[in-house]
Amino acid sequence: MKFLRYTKKHITKPAVEINNIIYDLSSQVEDITNKTIEKLYNMKIDTDTLDIVESYDKLEVPITDIGKVVCIGLNYADHAAESGLEIPSEPVVFMKATSSITGPFDRVELPKNSSKTDWEVELGIVIGKKAKYIEEEDAYDYIAGYTIVNDISEREFQLEREGQWTKGKCHDTFCPIGPYIVTQDEVGNEDALKMTLKVDGKLCQNGTTSTMVYKVPFIVAYLSNFMTLYPGDIISTGTPPGVGMGQKPPVYLKDNQTMELSIEKLGSQRQITVAL
Repeated sequence: MKFLRYTKKHITKPAVEINNIIYDLSSQVEDITNKTIEKLYNMKIDTDTLDIVESYDKLEVPITDIGKVVCIGLNYADHAAESGLEIPSEPVVFMKATSSITGPFDRVELPKNSSKTDWEVELGIVIGKKAKYIEEEDAYDYIAGYTIVNDISEREFQLEREGQWTKGKCHDTFCPIGPYIVTQDEVGNEDALKMTLKVDGKLCQNGTTSTMVYKVPFIVAYLSNFMTLYPGDIISTGTPPGVGMGQKPPVYLKDNQTMELSIEKLGSQRQITVAL
């Protein structure tokens, strides 16, 4: 199944896509939130009782009231190599502010005084139930599904302005999520998904989740030792090579450019940049 939230005539409703047909879920839940996601992915859905969504104006972030976005840095061997950095002996962990979350087709802001805003297509894990001190072999029991995250980063703020990465990761609109939460049964092996990102039609990132250093089950269990993961939390698992910082010479986003990113089985995003 694919869970989604769609807007039509300025009203946003929850929905599910099954066998390429979208069904309205508003008769079952008020919305897809951190309080309803566990019920939804465990629920038997009787499509005969649901209205079919024939059209919509826009797809939104597929879940609301996200408690936290936890990110893993330098988690692709080939991305670490292009960055000139060693693979870390343990996962690099940082957070993105929830105020940075935006929809998969919303505009992405280039901050004031920004000259190095960059793109990163990433596999996102959506937590389905409370996870604390869990074992790696049990990790899949705590995953509601997967989504796409564009981990937008301002590299000067991140790397040249002292302190932690947070300053370069948290500007408004720096965390497009969606368009779907795709359940594990539909994704299958999340360790072999193709990932691409284009800027103005030029293919920049062309990778696969198979080069992840730390895999999904390990990441979920590892993080659960440092913080409790709650339903609706998002884990962004790192990016393959081809980011702007890794180009020779480096290339960064400018006003009115279009990013198109996709992950196999998870759909696609599209954002246009706007300079502040």
